Amino acid sequence: MQQIGWNDFDKVEIRVGTIIKAEEFPEARKPAYKLSIDFGEYGIKKSSAQITEHYTLSDLMGKQIVGVLNFEDKQIGPVLSQVLVTGFADDNKAVVLATPDKAVPNGSRLF
Repeated sequence: MQQIGWNDFDKVEIRVGTIIKAEEFPEARKPAYKLSIDFGEYGIKKSSAQITEHYTLSDLMGKQIVGVLNFEDKQIGPVLSQVLVTGFADDNKAVVLATPDKAVPNGSRLF
């Protein structure tokens, strides 16, 4: 594992947002959803997330997630992903979302 310094970590904008819209993404090569996420003062960001194994569209509405806001945008089919939604792989390599265990204001930074 490569070690980084505090200055490197400080450059990464890891913030909390609330999913306000979740849609099917049939054009994706792997099963995924299209998400709109409210990051408070940082605005509403769009993303694609391969999280269909553990989450239904209704599970996602209003759910707070942790995302990286300052990666470059990435075109994923017809979706311009503006944020990296974070999570962990379970034993079957399906994604489990990284979420705060209590509600915090949208846009709050991980530190």
